[in-house]
Amino acid sequence: MTEITDITDLPGSLPDAVRRFVLEWGNLGERWGVNRSVSQIHALLYASKHPLAAEDIADTLGIARSNVSNSLRELQTWNIIRSVPILGDRRTFYTAETDLWNLVSRIAAGRKVRELDPAAAALRIQQQVIHRGKLYRLYTILIIGRNKNDFKIVLVQLAQ
Repeated sequence: MTEITDITDLPGSLPDAVRRFVLEWGNLGERWGVNRSVSQIHALLYASKHPLAAEDIADTLGIARSNVSNSLRELQTWNIIRSVPILGDRRTFYTAETDLWNLVSRIAAGRKVRELDPAAAALRIQQQVIHRGKLYRLYTILIIGRNKNDFKIVLVQLAQ
């Protein structure tokens, strides 16, 4: 898998501010457990004024076309990018969700489905065994804590 750490060797490919944003978003994504190239592709699409084709993304970032394809599929499963048709061009073009609230909401919803829901399901299965104790309290937080007010109530109850 080809990862990039800098894209200064591509002459005139990106404005300096966009280049720095792509690199930093890649670093941030990596800290959150997301593949660096997935994060960098998302940053490039987010910063782009126009939709980009996979070939353009691969050329701009200097990463393999297959890596770009896999990364685009992953970003689509998170529902933070979408394909858009361009009149007169048969290639598939992509654009990113630019509304920050929608972006954060979709990422949070995706992480809930991938991380919290399986944990809550596993705890539900073991509910008879873990009737009392810390695991039961964790189960209560995951199940009851659906909005801010409920979550605060559960935390207050646990503190007593």
